[in-house]
Amino acid sequence: MSLGLSLCAHRYDAGRDGFIDLMELKLMMEKLGAPQTHLGLKNMIKEVDEDFDSKLSFREFLLIFRKAAAGELQEDSGLHVLARLSEIDVSTEGVKGAKSFFEAKVQAMNVSSRFEEEIKAEQEERKKQAEEMKQRKAAFKELQSTFK
Repeated sequence: MSLGLSLCAHRYDAGRDGFIDLMELKLMMEKLGAPQTHLGLKNMIKEVDEDFDSKLSFREFLLIFRKAAAGELQEDSGLHVLARLSEIDVSTEGVKGAKSFFEAKVQAMNVSSRFEEEIKAEQEERKKQAEEMKQRKAAFKELQSTFK
């Protein structure tokens, strides 16, 4: 993941609400040279929209790069294109540009791993809550059957 792209996400947050909505994503993809169709943009958001609010939080934006690193994005998806845009060409950027890019990438990966840990913890908590709910329902049904 590129710190530049993370900052890019903040730069295209025209509403300054901490989210990238459909129109902001459209503008960002156009400015990055990878315009997408309306349906393609909706699919991009849907693929990482954990809270189903139809917009991307900074954390959901970071999920794009985690999925790309894990090979979980389809080659022809808009998210894969966006993730690919984080690559750098040393021949055009020069060694100093590449050095800065990779230093930023290492820093961003450290931030990303913290987000990944938070995401995993939240997923475990959701599983635990779902299991507890299941157990409460089973206990209730058992109790209910004694009154029949």
